[in-house]
Amino acid sequence: MTQFLNVIVLTLFAASTLALAVYGIHLYVLVWMFRRRSKDARRNQQETIRRFRDTAKPEEWPAVTSQIPLYNEMDVAARIIRSIAALEYPHGKHEIQVLDDSDDESRDVVDALAAELRGEGLDITVLRRAERTGYKAGALAMGAEMARGEFIAIFDADFVPPEDFLLRAIPLLLESPDLACLQGRWAHLNQDESWLTRSQALGIDGHFAIEQGARAWNGMLMNFNGTAGVWRKAALHDPAVGGWSGDTLTEDLDLSYRAQLAGWRIDYCFDLACPAELPGDIGAFKSQQRRWATGSIQVAVKLLPRIWRSELTLGQRVEATLHLTHYSVAFWMLILAVVARPMLALRIEGGLELSRWIWGLWIIIFFSAVAPSITYSYARWSLGGGLSAIRLIPQMISLGCGMCINNALAVVRGLHLSGGEFVRTPKSGNKQKRRRASSYAPVQSNMWIAELALGVYSLVTYVYYMRGELWPVSIFLLLYGVGFLTVGWMSAPRRAAKQQDSSSVRDDVERPVAIGPSPAALAESART
Repeated sequence: MTQFLNVIVLTLFAASTLALAVYGIHLYVLVWMFRRRSKDARRNQQETIRRFRDTAKPEEWPAVTSQIPLYNEMDVAARIIRSIAALEYPHGKHEIQVLDDSDDESRDVVDALAAELRGEGLDITVLRRAERTGYKAGALAMGAEMARGEFIAIFDADFVPPEDFLLRAIPLLLESPDLACLQGRWAHLNQDESWLTRSQALGIDGHFAIEQGARAWNGMLMNFNGTAGVWRKAALHDPAVGGWSGDTLTEDLDLSYRAQLAGWRIDYCFDLACPAELPGDIGAFKSQQRRWATGSIQVAVKLLPRIWRSELTLGQRVEATLHLTHYSVAFWMLILAVVARPMLALRIEGGLELSRWIWGLWIIIFFSAVAPSITYSYARWSLGGGLSAIRLIPQMISLGCGMCINNALAVVRGLHLSGGEFVRTPKSGNKQKRRRASSYAPVQSNMWIAELALGVYSLVTYVYYMRGELWPVSIFLLLYGVGFLTVGWMSAPRRAAKQQDSSSVRDDVERPVAIGPSPAALAESART
C-alpha cells in the first residue's frame, strides 16, 4: 500500500512538473514570436492609420456603433458614457448604444445622462431587456441586430478610451476586408493604487504587450478581450460564425475562435491603448479570475475538438490548445504545493531517498517558474517601463500562487459546466492612487480558510526542505506560503467587511453623477 501511494505521489509530482514546463516553454516561445515581428507590424499599422487619416474625406469614414454593456454600474456608468460621447468621429457617423440590463439606481443615471447628450445632438440610445438572457452576450447580440454601423466598437464600464480611438482603429479594419475584429491594448487607470493593482497591471501587460502581438502577427489564433476593440458587423452576422453566444462565461473568447475557424482574421494594435480600472479589492479580483478561468476552459471543451479537426496547421492547433487551457496552470501549481511535502518522504527500492535525485525535476520547475518573470519584465520594458518590473516580480508571483485554489476550482468547474451566471466585477471609479470603495460588494466564500491552511502547510514544508538542505528549491514553497496566507487574510470576512464599510463614508459629491476630470484627462494620465 505504501509503495502504491509513493507511485501516486511521484506521478502527480512528475505530471505537474511536466505540465508547468510545457506552459513555461510556451511563454519563452511567445516572447520570441513577439520580438521578431513587433517592429515591422507596429510600423505598418502606424503608416496605414496615418495614410488614411491624411487623405480620407469625412464621407469616406464608415458608420460606427459604439456599444456600452452595463449591469448595475452606478459608480462608473456616467464616466464610460461621457467617454464614448467624447470620441472623435465624423459628424453623423457615430451611433452610441447603452445596453443597460441594470435593475438598480444605475438606470436613473443612464437615462438622465442619455437625455442630456441627446439634447446636445448626439446619437445615443438606451436599450433594455425584460430578462438578462445570455447576460452580456445576449445584450451584445440584441444591440448588434439593431446597430446601424458597419463596425461595432465595444467598451466595458471600467474603460476610458482616448478620444481618437475610433480614428485609429477604423483605418486598420478598412485596410483588410477579411479582418473581423481589431483588439486594442489595455492600459491602466489605477495601477499605483496598491500592491494588488500593481501586480495585476504587470500580468495584464504580459498578455497585451507580448502574447496578443505574438499570436496576431505570426498567424496564430488570438482572441478579442471583450472590450476596447472593434468588430466588423458582417463577421458577427456571418452564419458560419454564429454570432454572440452565452453558453460559456467568456463569450468574447468563444466568438473570436469561431470567427477565425470560419475564415475571418483578428488583429491586434499594440499602440491603440485604452486605459481601464483594475479591481482594487481581492474579492473583486477573485470573481474576475473565476469567470475568466471557468470560461476559457468551457471554450476549450467546446471548441478544441473542432480545432483539431480543422485545416489549421499543427502549430496553430498546438498554440490554440495552450492558449485555451492556460488557466490549468493553477491546477498544476496547486497539486505541486500539496505533494511537495510527501515527496521528501518517498522511498524507492533499495532505500534510496528520492530527495537525492528530484533535483532534476526541481530544475525543470525553476526553468518554468522564471518564464513568467522574464515575459512580464520584457513586456514592461517594451512599454517603455525599463526594468521597473523586476521589483514587482515577487509580489506578482506570490499573488499568482495565492490565487491557485480560486483558479484551480474554476478550472474544474469549467470542465463540466455549460454557461453559468455572468458575475460582473464590481468597479469603484478609482483613478491613479486615490482609493475608493465600490458601492457593490464582491461575492464572498469560505475559500479563505483553505487558503490560510494551505499557506501554513506550505511554510511547514518549506522548513522541512530547508532542514533537508534543499534550500535552492524551497524558495517556491516560501512563495506559496506567503501567497496563500496573504490572499486568505485579505479574503477573510472581517477584512471584507472593513473594506465595504469604507464605502459608507463617501459623501454625496462622490456619487457617479459627479464626473470629475474629462475622459481625455483620464486617458492622458493613464498613458503617462
